[in-house]
Amino acid sequence: MIIDVLTLFPEMFDGILRTSILGRALQAKRLSVRLVNFRDFSTNNHRMVDDYPYGGGTGMVLAPDPIVRAVEDVVAKTPGVRRRVVLLSPQGRRLTQDIVEELAGLDHLVLICGHYEGFDERVRTLVVNDEISLGDYILTGGEIPAMAIIDAVARLLPGVLGNEESARRESFSDGWLEYPQYTRPPVYRGLSVPEVLLSGHHGEIARWRRREAIRRTLLRRPDLVNWSALTPEERKEVEAIAREENLPLPQQIAEGGAPPADPEGEN
Repeated sequence: MIIDVLTLFPEMFDGILRTSILGRALQAKRLSVRLVNFRDFSTNNHRMVDDYPYGGGTGMVLAPDPIVRAVEDVVAKTPGVRRRVVLLSPQGRRLTQDIVEELAGLDHLVLICGHYEGFDERVRTLVVNDEISLGDYILTGGEIPAMAIIDAVARLLPGVLGNEESARRESFSDGWLEYPQYTRPPVYRGLSVPEVLLSGHHGEIARWRRREAIRRTLLRRPDLVNWSALTPEERKEVEAIAREENLPLPQQIAEGGAPPADPEGEN
């Protein structure tokens, strides 16, 4: 996969692209990241990429020409592939694991990092086909969201993690948060590892992990629970854990119909 990052500050990416999993993925050529300073595509004498907004107002707006020309250049260098040009913007759809999986299925990803008061609207019209936001807060520019997307996407590329099962079992990969993890020693400051994890019974361990993943999701992120997408077994687990923890059912479940029946016949 090739990722082109259009940014005014390519040096910000030095550390993240040289270390850990991303560094190894680049070295093994599982991933290629090209940093493009779109200031290099400015045609004015001072290499300016911004200007005052029409209609007045504070701040400066990124001009369309340098960005459009930069996108056209990287597209021309990578013809005939599955591609998406993404504007990193608070107006975009919020990044989720489902979106990461969409992007990981592409051959070429172009990430446009903004600064100042935003982009000339014609950038969106001419070259952008997607907009993504990390969340409902303001950052100085698009570089940190770009780093997050590169890291999240790279983990799903074949051969990057070395163990494909790792990517499938991580939080959000199946709709649930990750179950609690433990390592040695078996007892630390009076806190013991759950006995089931020491039992060697793989079926029981798998059931415990599934149940605790559901419990953790209900306790911490009930908004993630999509009642209509759950299997009958998952619905039973959700209902049982909600009763155990004295939790209200997630809003998605309430919207899906009547509350679950009490197996004891009590209201």
